[in-house]
Formats: sequence, structure tokens, C-alpha cells
Amino acid sequence: MNGLSILIPIYNEEDSILKTIDEIKSILNNNSLTWEIICINDGSIDNSRHILENNNDIILINHKFNKGYGAALKTGLRASKYDTICITDADGTYPNDRIPDLINHYINNNLDMVVGARTGENVSYPFLKKIPKFFILLLANYISNSKIPDINSGLRIFNKKIAFEFFHLFPNGFSFTTTITMGMLCSDYNVEFIPINYYKRDGKSKINPWKDTIGFFKLLLKIALYFNPFKFFSPLILVFLIASIFFLYRDLFILKDLTQSSIFFPTFTLLFFSIGLLADLIIKRSFNKYQ
Repeated sequence: MNGLSILIPIYNEEDSILKTIDEIKSILNNNSLTWEIICINDGSIDNSRHILENNNDIILINHKFNKGYGAALKTGLRASKYDTICITDADGTYPNDRIPDLINHYINNNLDMVVGARTGENVSYPFLKKIPKFFILLLANYISNSKIPDINSGLRIFNKKIAFEFFHLFPNGFSFTTTITMGMLCSDYNVEFIPINYYKRDGKSKINPWKDTIGFFKLLLKIALYFNPFKFFSPLILVFLIASIFFLYRDLFILKDLTQSSIFFPTFTLLFFSIGLLADLIIKRSFNKYQ
């Protein structure tokens, strides 16, 4: 069905949610879009639920307890009725006035997802968060063979049908956006990034920097093994191959006698190569069968 479903996960956002919803309504009404706003109250313990229950023109879904950002978005996806999904946050950090720009870019370029990358002129992003994000992006770029300016932006437009292909991979926590970014890029869907601003949030952030950074790395490793296992094993194969050549040369031409190293490294080179190749063939066969 043609139209736009906007999903807003909410957890203790009483100071900003009303302003965010009113802003989005005004933007959508001024652009003659067919839309629905789905607010997923993820077990808020402040006044958020009461504010939402007294707001017209929205669909409210309440979680009895806090399940997580990803869980809220999955609930919203199941409840949405339109083919095009927009997600944004309730804390006032994202420039929702850019939603029409993202939609136009999405439609005009026949994309599967367009991401509002937080690389604009006005970006309020703590320096301590930039350090782990730099290394996360290095790993993500390598795995996906893409240049990713912002892997986990919470403002994006995407195709609902494609999102459901990765539904079983979506975590309940903050890694939902990372997963859908990597899933689409690794599956060669059409994804583009548009620079946007990113403002200082209203209220306290719910992200735990150390815990969530470790979680991001673990997730990327899982995604690497799931979507591109041979590329994941390639650096390890290369290291063992170089070591094999070195020890074989040493043993054959210098020591003139085979040592354990000359057997160990070639054996494990062949082992990792076989595992990577076999995993890659299984994944590709599974995807072809699914599609």
C-alpha cells in the first residue's frame, strides 16, 4: 500500500515527545503525504503514556515493560500498513523537517533505503563516542565493501518488505539500525546516505557507551559471518599463508629439514580457507533459495 508509516520508539520522553509529534504532523500535512504515525511506548515509567493517550492522529502501542529500542521498532513494523517506513527518535535530536527530502530522494532514485547521515554542519556528538565509532566504521566498511558515513543513524526511510527479510536478525537493543544498514549493504540493495544535522538531545541518553560499543563489535562480527564469511576469514588466511611460505622456505632452503611449523601453518591455511569457502557457499545457496 502506497503511503508512509513513521515509527517512533518512546521510553521516558515526556519532555520532548509532544513537540516531536506536532512537528512531524505539521511537516507531513504541508507535503500532502499519505501517512500514519505509530508511537511505540516501550514501558515508559514517566508521563509519556498519558501524553500519548491524549494525542489525536497517532497509533499508540504500549509495551507492558521496557523491551528495548529494536523491540519497539519491530513492534511498529508489524503494525505498519504502508510499504515505506520512516523511523525517527522522540528526543529532538533529529531534524524531522528533512523527512520530505529523504522521501523525495528515496523515490526519485528508486532506492531501497536512504539514511540521514549525521555529517551535516551542525552535529552535536560527544567526542568519546566518536572514537569507538571510528573503529566500528572501519570494520563495517571492510565487511560491506562500502563507504559508510553513519552506520546507526536513527532517521531513515526504507522498504518494509526488504526489512522483513532481515527481521530474524534484528536485536531488541540499540543495534537495530546497524543491523539493517549492514544487511542491506551486504545484500547489494540500493542504499544512499544524505547529510543531516544532529542536535543535542532533550533529557538523558539511554545508551551505555562501553556496553553498547562492545555490543556493536559483537554484532558486526556476527553479521560478517552471516553475510560475508569468506571475507571475514580472509585476513586470517593471508596471515597463515605468509607464515606458511616463510617457514617452508626456511625449512627447505636454510635448515634443509621439515619442522612442525612447516606442517602446522599450511594445514591451518587450508583449514581456514576451506571453512570460509564452505560457509560462503552455504550462505549464497541459502539466500538464493530464500529469494
